[in-house]
Amino acid sequence: MNLYQYKKGYRYTSDVMLLYDFARFFRPRGDILDVGCGCGILGLLLKRDFPSIKLSAIDIQEEHVFLTLKNVQENALNANIILGDFAKYKFGDKFDFIVSNPPFYHESTKKSENERLKISRYANSLPLKEFLFKSALLMKPKGFLIFCYDSKQIEDIVLQSNEAKLKICDIRFVHSKKDRDSSLALISARKESKSFAKIHSPIFMFEENTYTKEIKEIFKVADTRSMDWE
Repeated sequence: MNLYQYKKGYRYTSDVMLLYDFARFFRPRGDILDVGCGCGILGLLLKRDFPSIKLSAIDIQEEHVFLTLKNVQENALNANIILGDFAKYKFGDKFDFIVSNPPFYHESTKKSENERLKISRYANSLPLKEFLFKSALLMKPKGFLIFCYDSKQIEDIVLQSNEAKLKICDIRFVHSKKDRDSSLALISARKESKSFAKIHSPIFMFEENTYTKEIKEIFKVADTRSMDWE
């Protein structure tokens, strides 16, 4: 998949590749919403792999919507791309799957001077509580919410999910190496679920100084080619 990205500003990272691989496990179907789509990578990869899905994507930044539209055209895919604030936008439909790599950097983290990066990365652009409550409102019965977040905030994620009437069903923790703490959590949550949470085996990014076999395979399946846009 060819994907335009801005030379300066938010550029996708391995986080979204891992989230894409995690989301594929649930075999998305029906109406899908990609929240904070950036250049569109997550939703478009899923649309490529599961052509029958009806994809919508939303981003608060006009520049991102422009780029996502270019990537939709570049890859000959169909999607409804929305410019708007997810927390405030009035959707006409509900969704079977909501997927998102939301902003989760904490306020205490040193902020970039780049305004695009600030909006894309920091949680004040879309606080966790607003993200979860709006997602719950938009999900169909038995719908899935699949997202990634900072592992250190797992207690808050569980508490806020419960308040939003969402049941966390799957968690997979990501570590840079086997001897390092987890930096990222891949999470699925559902409405009206009574199942116990499944803690999947951890995923490790590096073995010595090279990507692990699993990470290499994820990148191979994603098969993306980044192209610069001014």
